[in-house]
Amino acid sequence: MTQRTNERVAYHNGEIKPESRVLVSFRDRGFTLGEAVFDTARTVRHKPFKLEEHIDRLFRSMRYLQIDAGLGPDEFVSISHDVLERNLHLIAPDEDYWLFQRVSPGIRDPFFGEEAGEPTVIVECTPLPLKARAPLFRDGVRVRIPATRRTPPDAMSPRAKTHNYINLQLADREVRAQDPDAWAILLDHDGNIAEGLGSNIFFVRDGELLTPRARFVLPGISRETVIDLAGEVGIAVREADLDLYDAFTCDECFLTSTSLCMVPVSSVNGRPVGDGAVPGPVTARLVEAYKRLLDFDFVAQYTNKL
Repeated sequence: MTQRTNERVAYHNGEIKPESRVLVSFRDRGFTLGEAVFDTARTVRHKPFKLEEHIDRLFRSMRYLQIDAGLGPDEFVSISHDVLERNLHLIAPDEDYWLFQRVSPGIRDPFFGEEAGEPTVIVECTPLPLKARAPLFRDGVRVRIPATRRTPPDAMSPRAKTHNYINLQLADREVRAQDPDAWAILLDHDGNIAEGLGSNIFFVRDGELLTPRARFVLPGISRETVIDLAGEVGIAVREADLDLYDAFTCDECFLTSTSLCMVPVSSVNGRPVGDGAVPGPVTARLVEAYKRLLDFDFVAQYTNKL
C-alpha cells in the first residue's frame, strides 16, 4: 500500500522521497551549465493526457543534448504514474497536476578528464495554477512582442525542451515590466513571430488557421493536438512565416500550452485582436473540439475559480 504524507513526493535517482529531500549537487551540470532537459504533461481528471507523447519528446531532447538517463520510455511512463498516484490525495477532485520529467548528465567535468557519472533523474508534479490563470479565459491573453529575439535554430534548436530558458525569461521580464499581466511572444531573428514561454501561437485569417513554422519553435503537444483537431473539423491549417502585420490584421488569435490547452488572445501590443470578442468563432469551435477530445471542460475548470 502506498504511504500517504502531507508533503508531495518525487522520484529522484531510483527513490521516491519527499520533495524537501530531493537535493541536487551544485556541481550538477544542469545547474552549472543549464545542461538538462525536461518535459511536462498535465492531468485531466487526475489522469495524464498524452503522457507517452511527452515522454517521446523528452527522449528526442535527450538525444539532441546527448544525455543518457539510464531509463527507457516505458520506465519513465511507469515512474510518472507512480509519482502521480502518490500525490493525488493532496489536491481536490476538481484540480489537476503538471507532471514533470527532468534529466541532466549529473556531475562531471570533461575539462579535468572526468568521465560521465550517473545522470540526475527527477519526476515530480505541481498543481496547475487554476485560480491565477482563470482570468485568461474570461478576458483573453494580452500578448506583447519584446525586443528580445528568440534564439535562432542555427545556434540552438528550440525544438529541444531544455532547462536553458534564459532567452525566454529575459523576454518575459521585459514584457512584464510594461504590463505585469502580459505574455511575451518573441520574434525570430528574421522578424517573424516565433513562440513564448511555454506557449505556441495561432492566428485565424479568413477562416484559415496560421501558425509559425516548426523549425523556429518548440512544437508543443497541445499545438499538434489543435492542428489534428482542425483537420477533423474541416479548418485549413498552414505553417508559415508570420510577422507583426499578420498579428495586427488577423481575425482571431489564441495560444496553446500544456496547462491551458488553448486560450484566446485579446490584444497584441495593445491592439485588439479582430473585433475584440474572446473567443472568436473559429477559436470557440476548436475549444469545443478540444473539450470533446478530453471529454472534459477545461475552460470551466479554470473559470470556476473566478
